[in-house]
Amino acid sequence: MSSVLYSLGRWAVRARRLVVIGWLVVLAAVGGLAGLLNQGLDNSVSIPGTESAAALDRLAATFPQVSGASAQVVVVAPDGATIRDEAVREPVEHAVDALGALDQVAAVTSPYDDLMPASVSDDERAALLTVQLDAASENVGEGTREALADVTDELAAALPAGAQASLGGELFATEFPEMSLIEGLGLIVALVVLVLTLGSLVAAGLPLVNALLGVGVAMGLLFAATIFGPINSTTPMLAVMLGLAVGIDYALFIVSRHRDELRSGIAVEEAVARSVATAGSAVVFAGLTVMIALVGLGVAGIPFLTIMGVAAAVAVGLAVLVSLTLLPALLAFAGERLRPAPARPRRGRAGRRAASAAVVHDDVHGHEHHNRFFAGWVRTVTRAPALTIAIVVVVVGLLAWPATHLRLALPDAGALPQDSSARQTYDLVRENFGEGFNGPLVVTGSIVTSTDPLGLMEELADEIRALPGVADVPLATPNETADTGIIQVVPEGAPDSEATEDLVHEIRDRHDHFLEEYGVDLAVTGFTAVGIDVSAKLGAALLPFALVVVGLSLLLLTMVFRSIWVPVKATLGYLLSVGAAFGVVTLVFEDGVLADALGVTRLGPVISFMPIVLMGVLFGLAMDYEVFLVSRIREEYVHGGDARRAIVTGFAASAKVVTAAAVIMFAVFVAFVPHGDMNLKPIALGLAVGVAVDAFVVRMVLVPAVLALLGERAWWIPRWLDRALPTFDVEGEGLAKELRLASWPRPAVAGVPDDAVAVRDLEVAGPSGPRPGEPPLVGPVSVLVPDGGALCVHGDAAAPVRALLLALAGRVAPDAGAAKVTGLVLPERASTVRGRVAVVDAAAEAGRPAEAVDAAVRDGARMVVVDRTDDVVDRSAREALADALARAQLAGTAVVLGATGVAATDLVPPGTPVLDVGGGWGAPVTLSGGQVPPPVPSGHVPVAEAPPTPARTDDQRDPSIEEVRA
Repeated sequence: MSSVLYSLGRWAVRARRLVVIGWLVVLAAVGGLAGLLNQGLDNSVSIPGTESAAALDRLAATFPQVSGASAQVVVVAPDGATIRDEAVREPVEHAVDALGALDQVAAVTSPYDDLMPASVSDDERAALLTVQLDAASENVGEGTREALADVTDELAAALPAGAQASLGGELFATEFPEMSLIEGLGLIVALVVLVLTLGSLVAAGLPLVNALLGVGVAMGLLFAATIFGPINSTTPMLAVMLGLAVGIDYALFIVSRHRDELRSGIAVEEAVARSVATAGSAVVFAGLTVMIALVGLGVAGIPFLTIMGVAAAVAVGLAVLVSLTLLPALLAFAGERLRPAPARPRRGRAGRRAASAAVVHDDVHGHEHHNRFFAGWVRTVTRAPALTIAIVVVVVGLLAWPATHLRLALPDAGALPQDSSARQTYDLVRENFGEGFNGPLVVTGSIVTSTDPLGLMEELADEIRALPGVADVPLATPNETADTGIIQVVPEGAPDSEATEDLVHEIRDRHDHFLEEYGVDLAVTGFTAVGIDVSAKLGAALLPFALVVVGLSLLLLTMVFRSIWVPVKATLGYLLSVGAAFGVVTLVFEDGVLADALGVTRLGPVISFMPIVLMGVLFGLAMDYEVFLVSRIREEYVHGGDARRAIVTGFAASAKVVTAAAVIMFAVFVAFVPHGDMNLKPIALGLAVGVAVDAFVVRMVLVPAVLALLGERAWWIPRWLDRALPTFDVEGEGLAKELRLASWPRPAVAGVPDDAVAVRDLEVAGPSGPRPGEPPLVGPVSVLVPDGGALCVHGDAAAPVRALLLALAGRVAPDAGAAKVTGLVLPERASTVRGRVAVVDAAAEAGRPAEAVDAAVRDGARMVVVDRTDDVVDRSAREALADALARAQLAGTAVVLGATGVAATDLVPPGTPVLDVGGGWGAPVTLSGGQVPPPVPSGHVPVAEAPPTPARTDDQRDPSIEEVRA
C-alpha cells in the first residue's frame, strides 16, 4: 500500500496542473449533471414489508380516497363564540368548498356535513377539517401545498377577530432541512484550529479546499442520482456533515506529515510522496472503515437508510480520493512556503531545562518533537495504567447511564420549530381536542364476505372503542364497493407516546379474535403506525448491523496492526463512546438538560434512525482516531522494538494532529446542532459528543493506558493468522525498506537495467511459517544474477527447490533476508514482480516447455523461472527448451532453472552459476561460479532522514520508486 501511494504521490506532484484541472472539470461536469437531472428531495419514510406499509398498498387499490396523505385545518372560534355562529360558519363553508376544488384533493370533512363530519371540540369552539389527498406525501406537488396554504390564509382573514385558522397535519409534519450560515461557523473554527496546528495560513487553507471540493462533487452526484428514485432530505445534510469533517481531517493528517518531512530537509517532491505513502495509508484505511460502517446501514433492509448510508459513503470515498490526488498537487504548488522555519531555542538555564523535559525523540523521523504538554500527558496516563482504565470506564459509564431510558420514534409536527404553521396547528389540536387527534390510526380490512357492511363496521368500531387507550372512533365506513372498510381510531396519547404504541400492539394482538368473530383480516396503518413500525424494524436491525460492521472492521484492524488485542481494545473503546453519545442525547432530548440552549423544540423520543446512523458513523470516525494514533505508535514499535517507548514517542508525534482533527470534527458537528431540523439535531449532537469522548477520553487516555498495561503482548498475533492475513502497510515499513535498498546491490546508472536477482541471506520457511528453533526449508541463500543472465538451482528434494523458485518469482513471501527481483523489493512489490516474472512448470507443459518459454518472452517477461526441468527427458524436447532459453537470454530475459538431483547445466551456456540447496530444512547452501551481492545496509533508513531526491533535469527520465537514489 505505502509503495503504491508513494508512486501516486510522485505522479500527482509531477502532473499537478493536470490533476487540479481534472478535478475542476469533474466538479463542473457533476454540477451540470445535477442541474439537469435533479428531481428534488422528499421526507417520506416507509419500510416495505411491514404491516402498515402493506395495508397502505392495499388501500391504494381498494380505497384510494383514504390511502394518500392528509392535511389538517384547525379552526378556533373567538372567546364566547362557537363554530356554529354564522360569522364563523360562512367562511369555514367557503374554505371547505375551496379546498375540495384543489388539485390532488380527494375529500374534505366539514363540521356542518352529516355525511363527512369534521371533528368538533366538546365546547364547540374548535373544528378539525381533514383534507384527504389522492397521492402520497412525496407525490403531492408544491402547487397543491401552496394552494392549501393560500386557502387557509384566506380563511383566517375572513374569520372574525380573535378567531384562528392554521394549516398542518401529516403532509406538513416534516420540513426540508436547509443549509444556513450557522454551519459555516464550523468551517471558521476548523480554519482557526488548522492555523494553530500547522502554523501557516497556506497550510491551513489546503485542507479546507480539499474538503470543499470533495463535498461539492459528492453533492453533485447525489442530486443527479435523484433521477433514479427519491432521496430523503436528511441525506445531503449527513453527507455534507461527514464529507466536510473527514475531508478536513484526512487532509490535515497528510499536510502535517508533509511538514514533518520538510522540517527534516527533504525536497518538496520527495516529502509529498513520503507523506502520501505513510499518512495516506492511514487515510485509506480510515476512509475504508468509515465507508464499511456507512454502507453497513443497508443491513437494516430499510431503503431510505441504505440510500443515506451509500450517499455518505460516497462523500467519504471522494474525500479520500481527493486527499490522495488533489492535495499532493496543491502541496507541490505551495512548494517551499510550507517548509517550517527552524525553532528558536529559549535562552538560559530554565529554557534548556524546559526543552529537555519537553523533547521526545522520534526514532522514525530522526527529528525532535518539542511538545511538552503531550509528552507529560502520555506519561501521566500510563504511570498507573490500571487506575487510568478504571477511572475512564467509571466516568464514561456514568455518562452513558441515561441511555437506559432512551426512546425512539419518527418525528411529527410537534418536533418542528414553534414558529412553524404545522407546529402551531399541532399545538392547537392538542389543546382543543387532545394529543391523539394529531396521530389518528387507521384500521382496515377486507369485508367482501359481509352481507351487512355498515352494521359490521359499526360493531368493529364499538369493540375498538372499548379498548383502553382509545379516545374516540370518529369514522367507521366501508368503501363504495363494500369490499374494504376503514376505522379511524384516535388514541388518548400523543403519536410518539408509549400509550399509543401499546394501543397499536393491542389492536394487532386481537387480530385472530377479529378474524374468528367477524371474518375480517384487520391491519393497523396510518402515519403514526408507520412510524411505530419503522422504529421497531430499526431497533431489530441494530444487532445484525453491529455484528456485520464491527466484524468487518475488526478484521481490517487486525490486518493493519497485526495484533489481536489492539482491535479488541479499539472496539470496546468505541462501545464506551457510543454509550456516552446516547446518554447525552437522552439527557438533552428527553430529560431537557440544556434543551433551550440547543434549540430543542419539544422533549420526547428522538428520531428512530438516530442510533443506527450514529453507531455506523461514529464507528468509522473512532477507527480514524485509532488508526491515526496507534499506527504511529506501531510505527515506532516496528522500527524500535521497545513497546513502552513506542507509546511515548508515537503518542507525542501524533497527538497534536489527532487533537486538531477531533476539534475540527467536533466543531463541524456542533455547528449542525442549533439547526431547526429535528431529524438531524440529535444525530449531530450525538456525533459531536461521541467524537469528543472517543478522541479525548478513549483514544488519548484509555488507549495509551491499555497499551502500557499490555506491553509487548499488545502486538501479539498467532503466526498462522499473521501469515493468512494480507499485509496492509499503514506504518510505511515497506516503503522504508525500499528506500533502504534503493542503492543495493549497486547504484543504478541511467540506461543500465537492474539486476535480475539480488538476494542476501534469504530464507523461506515451511508451510506453517518460521518457528523458534526450527530451521527454514531453504536458506540462507545469497546470489546475484545480472539482467539477461542465468542461474541453475538444484537440490536433493523438490520442496526446497520449488520454494526458492516461487520466492524469487514473487509467488511466496520470503521469511528472512533481503531480496530484489528485476529491481523491485520483495515481498513489498510482489504483485509487480509477478507481472514481470513468468513461471513455467516443465513437467506440466505436455512435453513442450520451449513454447511456454517463447510465449513468456513475447509477453515481455523480464525473467523466466522454469521448474522441474529434470522431468524433460525427451532429447528433442530438451534441445528445444535449451534453444528457447538461449533466445530468451539474447532478448535480455534472465532465466532461472530448477531441477532435483542433477543441475540443468546442459540447458544453459557453460559457466552458468549453480546453486545447490541440498535437501532442505537447514541443509547448507552452496554456490558455484556465481556472485554474491554486498551486505545489506545495516539498520534502517528513517523515512524523514533519507537523503532528498536530486532535482530532475529535462533530459532525465522520471525514476520509479525502486530507482530512488541517495
